[in-house]
Amino acid sequence: MNEPKARIEAFQSAAQELRDAVARVVVGQESVVEEVLICLFAGGHALLEGAPGLGKTLLVRTLAQAMNLEFSRIQFTPDLMPTDITGTNLVVEEGGRKRFELQKGPIFGQLVLADEINRATPKTQSALLEAMAEGSVTIAGQRHVLRPPFVVLATENPIEMEGTYPLPEAQLDRFLFKVRIDSPDEDTLVGILARTTGIEEPVVPQVVDAERILGMRRLVREVRCAEPIVRYAARFVRASDPTTTDAAPAARELLRYGAGVRGAQALLLAAKVAALMEGRGHVSFADIRRVVHPALRHRLIPNFEAEADGVSTDAIVDRLLAEVPEVSETVAAIA
Repeated sequence: MNEPKARIEAFQSAAQELRDAVARVVVGQESVVEEVLICLFAGGHALLEGAPGLGKTLLVRTLAQAMNLEFSRIQFTPDLMPTDITGTNLVVEEGGRKRFELQKGPIFGQLVLADEINRATPKTQSALLEAMAEGSVTIAGQRHVLRPPFVVLATENPIEMEGTYPLPEAQLDRFLFKVRIDSPDEDTLVGILARTTGIEEPVVPQVVDAERILGMRRLVREVRCAEPIVRYAARFVRASDPTTTDAAPAARELLRYGAGVRGAQALLLAAKVAALMEGRGHVSFADIRRVVHPALRHRLIPNFEAEADGVSTDAIVDRLLAEVPEVSETVAAIA
């Protein structure tokens, strides 16, 4: 990357200011905030998984304020229809003449919160899938481009399965990251209670705008990534697929399906953002390891034995990290 160091420092500074702005409202969850920011700057969408009341909606709304983006929220329910998301053409009468006018749905926001996405039917989920994949929606045969940057932050509740429709693997793969939000510890909970039961309401400063975010995304694409690191990401993804000859022991033992091309792309793009957040214009092996859990945990499908034993995908990723070397055995032998 031939860009001056000033652009990298500006990226690092903006990312830190965003973390500080969110911290004014959201107590704790530093790693969650960082992973959401990595996903956003990489140009992807994120799936937030956590129990109710952990601040998922508050986090998304705070980010929208700090980034001066148009925020919209879709509360998914079993009776939600695709047109409730995309909008529809209405007949409008003016001066005795009738015409169709587009009534835009909430998908036309820039930072869209898809709350409890697994409560919607597959038909409705598919409408969101088109917007996530194409950055556009089709209404009455006409394509409408969504205003960039367009980001979907979807939430799902892992503990309540009644009346839900599990997301198909193809749609899960559309999310760059799956971010897990854990329950707060005692000190964090005390901070939450102090901040949410008082009179004062924190003010969220505007740190960046849409144009700045798009510029930061372009800088991410310019980050250098040496061939050994690219090969490590590719080798890691292939090792996660139990059907390949390069499958790691953990994949053969515990997985039914592994990650694919989108998983490898997510690894590299997210690692580039992680490098910029550290003030570097090149990716390291540590950057890959930093993002491998949120990038791959939703792309690995455990087999029956792993599910029966309660082995999580995070635990499987940990085993893959131990089993897949950073440098291939062939290269190591030549060296």
